[in-house]
Amino acid sequence: MSRRAAGLRAWLLQRISAVYLALYVVYFLLASPAAGGAAAWRAWLGSPWPLLAMALFFLALSIHAWVGVRDVIIDYVHPAGLRLLLLCGLGVVLLGSLLWALLALAEVA
Repeated sequence: MSRRAAGLRAWLLQRISAVYLALYVVYFLLASPAAGGAAAWRAWLGSPWPLLAMALFFLALSIHAWVGVRDVIIDYVHPAGLRLLLLCGLGVVLLGSLLWALLALAEVA
């Protein structure tokens, strides 16, 4: 893949994930239970559509963070070894966070 195509793909992923994140926040504010405690939240997330929407939210959040922070690291960290270390660390943190969030959602479901 050329650099130009990789840049376009990153740009597109950033925009698509941003749109989904914004739409999900609106959906979340309108559809989530305002009161009722943990039982209401469990019941709401027990339905398949809110659960899927929240899982996609965490996936989009991880993609959005990866593209944004990756670009900052690539642009501003010049030593190749340090850049590789930071990118690997970022990948581990984001992947771990995504898996943790999905496991937490699976526990509720």
